[in-house]
Amino acid sequence: MYIQNLSVLDETHICPDCDIKMSCCEVPPVHVGDGLGWGSEVMFICLNDECPTFKGGWKKIDVNYGHKGSFRNMQLPGSKELNALMVASKMAFTGSIVDPESMREQNERYQKEKEAVAALDTCLEKNDITPVMTLILDESANPKDRSRAIDLLKSFNDLSCIDPIRNHTFRNTEFEQKCNMVIFVLLKENYQKECPFCAELIKAQAKKCLHCKAEV
Repeated sequence: MYIQNLSVLDETHICPDCDIKMSCCEVPPVHVGDGLGWGSEVMFICLNDECPTFKGGWKKIDVNYGHKGSFRNMQLPGSKELNALMVASKMAFTGSIVDPESMREQNERYQKEKEAVAALDTCLEKNDITPVMTLILDESANPKDRSRAIDLLKSFNDLSCIDPIRNHTFRNTEFEQKCNMVIFVLLKENYQKECPFCAELIKAQAKKCLHCKAEV
């Protein structure tokens, strides 16, 4: 989930019916009213089961509609207008509560991804490997963009990419294999190899590791 306006996470909404702080929740995927959408990524919902609106809603829905359900009070960001959302159970919306800190981290990650993708076209010209590494090491980035970044990696001929990649856990084994192939080529073209004992880079013709002194 990406929130364009993070300031909404700092808002505090109090339910006027029970004086309890309302929870910031992700909006449902479909507006059940006019079908035009909510106009916001989040909404503030009273999840207090003792709220009069929720406690009394069960009987109202049973009498008026003949089925089980109740209401939760809701307000949209930047508004104090109170709306009643129909819910089928008391668990509704409890699984969509937004963690502000986690959401800020997700937004920051997404912003870095966007900037890295935008920089791919000129990163070679600028000799800037940063956007390439950002995408390769971001497990949540678009797979097509990550694959493109890996394809660009060899052109930099930069051995500094090896350690971050070796220390990264890839969920996609295909990406890991592609990176390993690039590293193999980079080492060969730079007459280097990795010490099998300490993983430091040493000359390809070395018989003893310069770092750990092991015979290789």
